[in-house]
Amino acid sequence: MTTNTKHWTSIWGNAVSIAENRPESYSKNITLRYPIYSHFAGDAIRLTYDNYCGTEEITISKTTVFINNSFLPVTFSGKISTTVEAGKCIVSDEIKCKVTAKSIFFVSFYLEDYTQMRSMVYASGPLSSGLYAIGDLTSEQDIPINISRNTNNFYFLSNVSVLTEKNNRCIVCYGDSITAQDWPNYLALRCREKGFDHTSIIRRATSGSRILREYYNITYESYGLKGTNRFEHEVPTDGADTVIIQQGINDIIHPVGTEINPFRPMSDMPTLEELIDGMKYYISKARSYGYKVYLGTLLPIEGWRTYADFREKIRNEFNDWMRTTNLVDGCIDFDKALCNPENPSAFLPIYDSGDHLHPSKEGYKKMAETVSESLLY
Repeated sequence: MTTNTKHWTSIWGNAVSIAENRPESYSKNITLRYPIYSHFAGDAIRLTYDNYCGTEEITISKTTVFINNSFLPVTFSGKISTTVEAGKCIVSDEIKCKVTAKSIFFVSFYLEDYTQMRSMVYASGPLSSGLYAIGDLTSEQDIPINISRNTNNFYFLSNVSVLTEKNNRCIVCYGDSITAQDWPNYLALRCREKGFDHTSIIRRATSGSRILREYYNITYESYGLKGTNRFEHEVPTDGADTVIIQQGINDIIHPVGTEINPFRPMSDMPTLEELIDGMKYYISKARSYGYKVYLGTLLPIEGWRTYADFREKIRNEFNDWMRTTNLVDGCIDFDKALCNPENPSAFLPIYDSGDHLHPSKEGYKKMAETVSESLLY
């Protein structure tokens, strides 16, 4: 339902990727609870459950939203329980309630029977947390710590939208583990703190993912889907008008040769032209949604365990293309912002997490600060 003055806009979101294949990858009789930050006021909420990476159907036995000091039941075509087929997603009925701007509410859902825990993504940051607990605790405000554990794994719940004013919109941040980690959360906090009241930040990112390849084996399948299997599924988002794309470093650093790893042949090493073609695919799809497109340059990698001169060369060439192409609305130069000016192939030490691939917390904050204010109005 929409009105002439309101529309659905996403306030929270994650990608759906493949959970690591383990013998214990089924669960039953557990509740998952996730806090949802809403940048906007609104009159209703709706949730999306996504089983895109599942190989069998799942059943969500019960869902509640805790908001305004009350638990509200969530229904799907009028029913409390819903089944999501493998490879499919489902959107809830409207949950009519008053949502306050810059507030947090909680989504809890219960898995009564054995459920394949395959469609999930890891995400971190100051707005990214959750817990799971034993039993049906979907209507319990205080979950005992002795039967619960915190988690940064987000299962099935991929989007939360509110019915809000039409001038509210969102930006989609698309990428790999660097985007699955903290900087989109810091960008959301920047919007909150600096008064960019009409823009929410939605993350669609999966650790280990590449633009051009994915792994077809249970050892590495959790590294995520390739771009042609991700972008069209993840990026179309309620209320979005802009996408920031920061991806490609895994394409460059993963191939090592079958003599070292049988699943990571050097034939996977992309050429510059292949990386550009992959990015052009993203740009074309984003334009078909009517989105503005911004590209984020790839961060320094000197010191990473597979670092080599030929990898550095293609990283620099790809970054130079992103800085100069006229196919997009702009480039966000994360590389320049975080590199060591005296050694541009490496992070400035304060921005290095220590693995020489992922930024530190200060580095993620710097990434969020690097996004131009003109994108956030």
